[in-house]
Amino acid sequence: MKRTSLLLLLLTFVGIGITIGCEPDDICSASTPTTPSLIIDTYDVDNPDNKKAVTKLLIGGIGNDFTLTNGIVSATQIVLPLKTDANTTQYAFIKDAFVNNNGTPDDTSDDYYDGNTDIVTINYSREEVYVSRACGYKTIYRNVTFTIEPDSDNWIKSRQPLNDNQSVEDETETHYNIFH
Repeated sequence: MKRTSLLLLLLTFVGIGITIGCEPDDICSASTPTTPSLIIDTYDVDNPDNKKAVTKLLIGGIGNDFTLTNGIVSATQIVLPLKTDANTTQYAFIKDAFVNNNGTPDDTSDDYYDGNTDIVTINYSREEVYVSRACGYKTIYRNVTFTIEPDSDNWIKSRQPLNDNQSVEDETETHYNIFH
């Protein structure tokens, strides 16, 4: 009887040790910060203290087959995902965008977006940061630069980083202001 009690007591302690050593299945909470996006606020070039919406804005990634905005919108803030596998991301910002039917309204296969297009290039260095076992790694961006390719009709007149040596680590704060 003593042997059985001692064996049960030993198995109980071993079982407790196994339970303490195991971790529950991790689930990455939606509130856990992951790879942040670049946040841009838009301001009036003639009155730089006032936010100004960009009208009929359409944004698309260059070298990608996607459109970032949900159709043509007006916006005072733009949220851009950056590539995690390259040190450069380019976008076409189209102001006063519209669908050009190419003179064939019954044939949508040759339609395209038109308007005043500015090409922006965002350069950065990437750093992978461990978040947790469930969430894995996130990418943060260092030394972020934002350039506007000059053309004869730029609608983006200037841009301003909010910090020297701009980093994109936090998705709750603005990183750049653009003036139009």
